[in-house]
Order: sequence, then C-alpha cells, then structure tokens
Amino acid sequence: VVSVFGCDKLVSKYEAENDDYNKIMAQSLADRLAEAYAELLHREMRTTTWGYAPNESLDASSLHKIKYQGIRPAPGYPSQPDHTEKPTMWKLLNVEGEIGTKLTDSQAMWPASSVSALVFAHPKAEYFAVGQVTKDQITAYAERKQSDVAVVEKWLAPILGYAKEEEKDEVE
Repeated sequence: VVSVFGCDKLVSKYEAENDDYNKIMAQSLADRLAEAYAELLHREMRTTTWGYAPNESLDASSLHKIKYQGIRPAPGYPSQPDHTEKPTMWKLLNVEGEIGTKLTDSQAMWPASSVSALVFAHPKAEYFAVGQVTKDQITAYAERKQSDVAVVEKWLAPILGYAKEEEKDEVE
C-alpha cells in the first residue's frame, strides 16, 4: 500500500479559492506520485527484496507493456474486482498502524491518492479480467467467504451475469 498524505489540505485551499484547475492538478499529481512510487516498490521487490529478477533493466516502454516477471493486481480492477478483500490486506499488513492509510465504509482508501495491490512473482503470472459471473458462482463464492449472497452481489454488481432477484421483481 502506497499513499500520498497532505494533498487534501492543498485541495481544500484551492476549493476555498474556487480554483478548480489547481485543485484538479494537485489531485492528479498526488495520484501519479502514488502510482509511480508503487511501481518503484514493485521494481525493488523484483530486483532486490525478493530478488527474482536481479538483472532487470527495463525502459519505460517495456514497463508499460508489463515485460517484467509477475503482476500486481489491485482491488477493484478487472483481475481482482472484489473490494471486500481490502480489510484482510489491511489486517495482515497492519496498514493503518504502519502507514496511516485507512479504509472507508465503502472500501475506498484514505488518503484518496493511495494504491494497494497483491504481488505475484511467478514467471507465468499474467493479468486477466474476471468476466461475467453466474448466480451459482456468486453463491459458491459467498459460501467460501462466509458472507451473505446479497452482500457479495452488491460488491460484485458490475460483473454479475444475471439480474438480481429484486431487479427481476421490479421488471415484472
């Protein structure tokens, strides 16, 4: 987890001055800094910390094309659409205690300019997208998570391959 702290104060200042341009620029810069530092940490993991690619030397183009070994999928993105796994990550890593990054009730990260991901180093690890899921898949997933099907449906609504029961009732 990587976060940029302090941008909210600058954004508040620009909001008070009705300066939308500088507000957006500050937010964008903070977001890019968080992403850049996450990429740096991932490189350090590959080359030094885990050291499975000690001689890696990739230019920006190769990095953008993901020519390195391993992946770092982030919660909420196509290969890891379930945001509800963030609290598990926070607990395992003591994220709030270690760096102060918090989760909101909707699993958004605070500060807003934050990045979190799981890192997989296997040579055959590749990004993928979870497609539309069926009711039986949601039911099985909810059972494994020890969660209510309706809760899982809420969080995974964008990838449901079926209409939820209450939506069917509304149509009829």
